[in-house]
Amino acid sequence: MNDVLGAIHTAIESSVSTVENNPLLNMSIFGAFVAITLFIVIRASRNNKTAADYYAAGRSFTGPQNGFAISGDYLSAASFLGICGAIAINGYDGFLYSIGFLVAWLVALLLVAELMRNTGKFTMADVLSFRLKQGPVRMAAAITTLAVCFFYLLAQMAGAGGLVALLLGIDDAIGISLVVAVVGVLMIVYVLVGGMKGTTWVQIVKAFLLIGGALVMTIWVLAINGFNLNTLLESAVAQSTSDPQDAILGPGLQYGANPWDFISLAIALVLGTAGLPHVLMRFYTVPTAKEARRSVVWAIWLIGLFYLLTLVLGYGAGALVGPETIKAAPGGVNSAAPLLALALGGPLLLGFISAVAFATILAVVAGLTITAAASFAHDIYANVVKKGNVPPDGEVKVARRTVVVIGVLAILGGIAVQGQNVAFLVALAFAVAASANLPTILYSLFWRRFNTRGAVWSMYGGLAAAIILIVLSPVFWGAETSVFKVGTAIWPLNNPGIVSIPLGFFLGWLGTVTSRKPEDPVKAAEMEVRSLTGFGAEKATHH
Repeated sequence: MNDVLGAIHTAIESSVSTVENNPLLNMSIFGAFVAITLFIVIRASRNNKTAADYYAAGRSFTGPQNGFAISGDYLSAASFLGICGAIAINGYDGFLYSIGFLVAWLVALLLVAELMRNTGKFTMADVLSFRLKQGPVRMAAAITTLAVCFFYLLAQMAGAGGLVALLLGIDDAIGISLVVAVVGVLMIVYVLVGGMKGTTWVQIVKAFLLIGGALVMTIWVLAINGFNLNTLLESAVAQSTSDPQDAILGPGLQYGANPWDFISLAIALVLGTAGLPHVLMRFYTVPTAKEARRSVVWAIWLIGLFYLLTLVLGYGAGALVGPETIKAAPGGVNSAAPLLALALGGPLLLGFISAVAFATILAVVAGLTITAAASFAHDIYANVVKKGNVPPDGEVKVARRTVVVIGVLAILGGIAVQGQNVAFLVALAFAVAASANLPTILYSLFWRRFNTRGAVWSMYGGLAAAIILIVLSPVFWGAETSVFKVGTAIWPLNNPGIVSIPLGFFLGWLGTVTSRKPEDPVKAAEMEVRSLTGFGAEKATHH
């Protein structure tokens, strides 16, 4: 057995250095992929006439279709590239990302999904401003939405740069920057042409391919190890560079030195999903609340299956490729899954898996961009600036212009964060979502007394706390992986969730109890009835 593993290692080490010898095959698989998805987007975009078509795909998707699209939106580059790399290097502690992302779905399903669908129209701010003052609440919700989308976009762009760098053997910063720019331009085209309907179909196709590709690789890895998980773990331990070697099977390798960082990360992962605007927006693409529930159940099955597969893929990459080879490859930690594909099926499987990972990035980025654009055009432009006096096509025009601006910002940010672990960057987006959005969503849905001051304090306070703590933390200062390698971090934790999330809840409560102005009790009662029963929601979505 060890002889076989040794032979595989030698082959991989020689092939990692020659990955760049086969860029033609990789790029042709890539090109075919982009061509097919563009064709789908153009076909889907024919009916984009109204804002409801552009933002919510005309509410034309069924529960299972939307379930695939949600899993397509949710299983980002972080889930595939970041988590596989984290498990390959840090074992047990890397798998905690998978568990956190999955448990988070239960929070979204039980507390938020159906109630949001019943109350809203296009965006999260529709729900929050339903019974509060339109102007300040919409403005705050749009700003927090844009902030979360921006952090999440950075993560996807970092993944794209690392992935294509590995495929084309590009090591220099200028080459990687060009790659990030190409991803950004492609994403702008997808969203401009396809709107939510085109984006949704790309996500459905991508979810099929990603889960299918991961399943094939998992079965392959298990077959090499005689379908014995024990053998696989022993091989991973044998290749591990940790001290002692079996440390990758137990907790503490990554977070042992600072358990507070782990608790902070865990809170952010579990509570973040229910506040992610691009996932919440997916609930509006189905016609009824019942379909919204069905879509979440489908999504949980698909996402649950995928995260189980990451355990085998991560340890498989550790066993067959080895942590040292992964860290040394272009793309670093994020290259574990593509290198495992190279080890198993040679350049052809590498090309396919990389194309799938690339499609993953494109689909998620498109979903994020359309959410951010909808938030700006629908909430800030149409409802705050123009007070609802917008011609029928005016809102969509502004949304399309916003897409271009967001695309350019994402390209510039993506170039700045090259080399960071993607799963880690996404955890920051989750922390911002859980701090700025979740308290207001839960208070709006479940606390009758909640008012405008509470909402505004909670959103701005949670957002500011999360961002300030990130800027003062080792993410920015003084470590090898920091944005700036100089200086020392003032705040010791990498993830701000442990402080910023409770602070968001506290400020929502404090703002409400210190405000003398009661909100409209009739609106509060109407929102409660509508969120729980769906009564009136269908009427609201068709006007």
